[in-house]
Amino acid sequence: MSNHLPLREAVLSWLEYAGSLPPTPQSIVVLMLQPHWEDVERAVAAAAPREKHPDLYGKSKGDWAPNPLTLLVKSGLGEAARLIAHGEPIDVSAVADNFVTFCTAPAPVHERWLLLNGTFPQGTRISLERHTLQTFTADEIRQTVPMPLNVLQSRNHNLGLITGAPFLHVPDPGRTDTRRPTWFDFTGPRAEAQHWQALLPLMLWDSELLRVASVFTVARGRRFDLNPRDVPTTIQVYEDRYGREEEVEVRDTGDFHVAAADLPALADFCTAISAKINAVMAGATHERRILNRRARRLERAARHLVAAYQRTYNDYAVWEVEANELHLDYVIALEALLISPNDKREGIAENFRSRAASLFLTPDHQKEATAIVQRAYNARSTYVHGDVIKDQTEREKQEELRALRLLTLQVILRWLVLTPSDTDDLATLLDAAAQGTGHEHHIGQPLRAFFTTTPPRSRPADIFAA
Repeated sequence: MSNHLPLREAVLSWLEYAGSLPPTPQSIVVLMLQPHWEDVERAVAAAAPREKHPDLYGKSKGDWAPNPLTLLVKSGLGEAARLIAHGEPIDVSAVADNFVTFCTAPAPVHERWLLLNGTFPQGTRISLERHTLQTFTADEIRQTVPMPLNVLQSRNHNLGLITGAPFLHVPDPGRTDTRRPTWFDFTGPRAEAQHWQALLPLMLWDSELLRVASVFTVARGRRFDLNPRDVPTTIQVYEDRYGREEEVEVRDTGDFHVAAADLPALADFCTAISAKINAVMAGATHERRILNRRARRLERAARHLVAAYQRTYNDYAVWEVEANELHLDYVIALEALLISPNDKREGIAENFRSRAASLFLTPDHQKEATAIVQRAYNARSTYVHGDVIKDQTEREKQEELRALRLLTLQVILRWLVLTPSDTDDLATLLDAAAQGTGHEHHIGQPLRAFFTTTPPRSRPADIFAA
C-alpha cells in the first residue's frame, strides 16, 4: 500500500469534500466536478497504468483516460460519497484502502454464476469439470462485490437473499463489460442450455425439480451484478415468542434438497456422471462420424430436458398452454438417444418402444416403460400433425407429463452408463437385448454395478429387484 500513498491521499481528499455536499442524490457529473477529482484520475493513471489495467480506462476526446463510470460506479466509490454526504458513519480510511486495491489489484476473470432453486448444505463445494457447485457464506459473498461496497454493505446488495444459496459458477474470460445495459443478452444461448453439462448430473441425482433461478456476471472484487429483483422469493410466515405471526421474504428454494449426510454420495455421483458425459462429448471433435453424431445426440437430449425443466414449476404443474410443448421436449430427448441413424422409417416406433423397455430389468418395469413411450409417441405425432389430443383431463395430462419426465431421466442416466466407448451404437445392444440375447450381460450387470457403487438418491426399484 505504501507504493500507492498518492492515490490513497487523493481519494481521502476527494471524500472529504463529499462530506460537505448537500444530502441529495449525487450524479456522476456532480461527483466528477468536485474539487480534487482530477487529482484522483491522475493518481489512478500513475498507480494503475492502462498497459496493466485496461479495464479501468476508456476513450475521452480521442485519448485513453481513467473511466469515471468504472471509478465511481463499479468501484462503489460514488456510493461511498453519497452515504458520506448523508451523514452515514462511513470509515473513509477503509473506503480509500479498498479503492486503492480495486485499482491496483490484477483484474479478475469474469465468471457466470447460476443461482439454483435448491437447498444444499453449508460448505458445499463440488467440482463439475469447469463448473463448481458451491454455497457461499455472507463473508464469502461480500468479498466478491466491489471493494468499497464490501465495506459499506450497501442496501442495494441484499446479500441475505443469497447467503447459503447454491451457485454453479464457471470462468467466462471472453465476457467483457459493456458501457450500458441492454434489454437482451445476445452473447450466447440461454443459461440452462449453455451449461447443461454441469446441470445434468445434478438433475440425474434426484428426480425433484432443479432449475436455474437467476444468472449473474461476477468479476470478484470488481463486478457483481446482483439485483434482488432477480432472485425468486416467497413469503415465509414465522411465529415470534409472543405468538404473533410475522411474514418474511425469503429465497424460493423449490423442492430440490440435499442433506449434509448425502453430500459425499452426491459428489461421487457427479464425478462419475461428468466423466461419462466427457467420454461421449470427446467424440464431438473426433474424426469418426459415429462418435461425432453420438455427442450431438447427447447434447440435443440434454438441452431439451433442461428446457422442459426450466418451464416446470413443481411436480404436477406446468402452464396448460405449454404442456404439449414440454411433452414434445421429452420425446425429442428420448428419440435422440434411442433412435439409431441406421433405422428404417417404418420401424422407428417399434424400435423406440423396445429399446426404452430394454433399459429396464424386470418385466413389470419393461411393460410400464413400453406403455409410457407408446402414449408419448402417439401424443407427439398427434401434436406435430396439428391435431388435438383428446379424452384427457388437465390432471391426467399433468400426471402423464410427470411420468414421462421421470422415464426420460432414467433413460438418459442408463444411456450414459451403458453407452460403449468404441464405435458401436448402443441401439445394437438394446435390439439384441429385446430379442433375449445378452440382456443380463450387456444391460443388467453394468447397471447393477453402477447403481451399487455410485447410486443416485433414489435407487430404481428394478435394479435390485429379486
